[in-house]
Amino acid sequence: MLGIGILLGFHLLGMILQHALSLPLPANVLGLLLFVVSLFAGWIKLEWVEVSANFLLRHMMLFFIPIIVASQLFFPFMKEQWLAIGLSWLGSTLIALFVTGWATKAWTAGEKEANE
Repeated sequence: MLGIGILLGFHLLGMILQHALSLPLPANVLGLLLFVVSLFAGWIKLEWVEVSANFLLRHMMLFFIPIIVASQLFFPFMKEQWLAIGLSWLGSTLIALFVTGWATKAWTAGEKEANE
């Protein structure tokens, strides 16, 4: 219960900050960033949230069911715009692969120089 309370508390803190400061980031992203900072700073212990986080990860598919069901409403739009959707999907995938490869190459090159 402590883990769920901590996770919900950070989500609530993210919602409060987003609303109070009118930040462009979504509240859940702000809460997650604050949570990660708290973990790395040692203010929150991993053991406190590990069981709850594993439970949520095991049942993550349940969170996607409403989105999958609601996406059926957009089938007519997707049928009309299939080319634009497909090209943007392909382009974003290629960009992600390129950036990941470049970052990995740069990172491993830095490690090789450090080891030599």
